[in-house]
Amino acid sequence: MPESHDFSTTLLRVFAEVARLGSFTEAGRALGYTQSAISRQVSALEAEAGAALFDRLPRGVRLTEPGRCLLGHAQAVLERLEAARGDLADLRNLVTGRLRVGTFATAAAALVPKAIAAFRATHPSIAVTLEEGLTPQLVTKLTAGEADVAVISTTYDQPLLGVELHKLCDDFMMVALPPGHPLAGRRQVTLADLAQEEWIAGSSRPEDTLISSCLRTGFRPRIGFVARDWIAKQGCVAAGLGITLIPSLAADAVRSDITLVSLHPDDIPVRRVYAATPYGPTPSPAALAFLGLLGVAPDERPAQAARVQAARGRVA
Repeated sequence: MPESHDFSTTLLRVFAEVARLGSFTEAGRALGYTQSAISRQVSALEAEAGAALFDRLPRGVRLTEPGRCLLGHAQAVLERLEAARGDLADLRNLVTGRLRVGTFATAAAALVPKAIAAFRATHPSIAVTLEEGLTPQLVTKLTAGEADVAVISTTYDQPLLGVELHKLCDDFMMVALPPGHPLAGRRQVTLADLAQEEWIAGSSRPEDTLISSCLRTGFRPRIGFVARDWIAKQGCVAAGLGITLIPSLAADAVRSDITLVSLHPDDIPVRRVYAATPYGPTPSPAALAFLGLLGVAPDERPAQAARVQAARGRVA
């Protein structure tokens, strides 16, 4: 008897069907094989097992003692493989799985929640998590395999290492003004127009805030109040304590009693907003579906989408 066995799933499936029907002929009819093909495959399995698995009778076949021993194992293997096929199909069809999303704060105001809501409406069985962070932190999570998709921003042209970027939009800056402010009727303002204003910022150091981009022009904002939370900043503006910057991505989430005016893009660079995925690993079907809801076209996901599509074709 061989010390190890190479029991192929094809041979085990034939064996189990012969055992169920008690006939090579009937098993061949059920599986689409000839009777002689069934006989050859059973003989090959018996050679691997080192024992006769069936007694050949005048009318049909009957399991031997080794055959009865092997049948339970064969059925268990086939059931597990069928379960595996079902689980893989569920992943492909977004019936099960997970989606780990990261985002910077501004995109969490409307862009990302809307995409997640649309995703959950279409794929309610997928477990979705959301984590907010700064772009460097989100890139680290992507490259470490701790996030599937992240919405990030940058004002720099240099590439971010370890991630694939999919352009979503440009995020320009707006100025939030209190009710009745003299500039509230303007469509666009410049930093020069705001030279005498008192600012509300997330830090007393302009270098650590959205206003930091102003510094390159020589503009030095006068920060009167520090408020790190978006709601607190808006409350201060509404109370007339000063003005603050609001990215356009967050414009839909701004309270109704303050006024937004566009800031000239020459004064503060436009931020580029991207959906980022890890470079190299094949994205999950859930990640690809979410990219689509963010607005990333299939042809903008060349290498990764192609690998997933090819895998789907092989399994189908």
